[in-house]
Amino acid sequence: MSLDEKFDKVMARYDELRDTLAAGLAESGDFARLSKEYADLTPIAEAIAELKKGRAEAADLAEMIADPGADPEMKAMAEEEFHALTKRIPELERKVQISLLPKDEADEKNAILEVRAGTGGDEAALFAAELFEMYRRYAGLHGWRFEAMDVSETGIGGYKEATANITGRGVFARLKFESGVHRVQRVPATEAQGRIHTSAATVAVLPEAEEVDIHIDEKDLRIDVFRSSGPGGQSVNTTDSAVRITHLPTGLVVSQQDEKSQHKNKAKALKVLRARLYDRERAEKDAARAADRKNQVGSGDRSERIRTYNFPQGRVTDHRINLTLYKIDKVMAGEALDELIDALIAEDEAARLAELG
Repeated sequence: MSLDEKFDKVMARYDELRDTLAAGLAESGDFARLSKEYADLTPIAEAIAELKKGRAEAADLAEMIADPGADPEMKAMAEEEFHALTKRIPELERKVQISLLPKDEADEKNAILEVRAGTGGDEAALFAAELFEMYRRYAGLHGWRFEAMDVSETGIGGYKEATANITGRGVFARLKFESGVHRVQRVPATEAQGRIHTSAATVAVLPEAEEVDIHIDEKDLRIDVFRSSGPGGQSVNTTDSAVRITHLPTGLVVSQQDEKSQHKNKAKALKVLRARLYDRERAEKDAARAADRKNQVGSGDRSERIRTYNFPQGRVTDHRINLTLYKIDKVMAGEALDELIDALIAEDEAARLAELG
């Protein structure tokens, strides 16, 4: 099917939905579903209409320019407008094509962020803590809510692992390409010789799943309660409020001990478990779809090294798109992270458009 045929198909469906809803012909049970489909199609239909209008105007102007009897002044104006339109039409075509790309159903979801120290001992744990704070600042800049759920500290300011729930508009769409291994190169504060060390932390961004997305059967769970402990093994609580949930069919284990209430810890642990199960299901589907897909911006493989933060040179390099920014302080402050994320989104769109064509 050509792109123009796809455009016509979208417009036909849009007109059909508009007429059905305007005439009140939708069944009561279908009204919400059809209204949502209509709302989703509206910006696409408007973009297609704008493109068709631009193409029609360009054709009229070309006719006027080709007319030997046309007024020279009008002809000059027509040529100027024609050149402006020929520049604008490819932009409009790209806008429509992007709007036609299949949507990731998880894009509008909230996210569970998990950061874990990797190779590199104390330095890796310190870097994990810095990454966690980078995402906290980034969330603040976007007006999102960042709630730390479970943080396992090392006692010297580092994190062995940390989990947060990030809520807001389009959270997962912007953070989904952050999953993978983040590598740091710098001179540790504890290094007397001033040698550069390399260590790493792993980031996982999971779409938050609702109960309608993933149903968890109570009989598939083993729930253990224990006493919370702080860094260095010190006791935080004197009651058994910490919760460890094991999902027996998959072997996934989630622990939660930040809250003093066992009930709250269980609710948070279930939220993380649901997100991990949903992510696992998505990964299986993506793997099946990507079997014949050559261009894919890495976002699923947690073992893939995606980015290097080189402090001595003040640079951050994203290896998937070969983009280097010499503004490491602004990236770590969350301010320049959008430059990397926007480039990753654009690369993903370009790869998917190439498939579409």
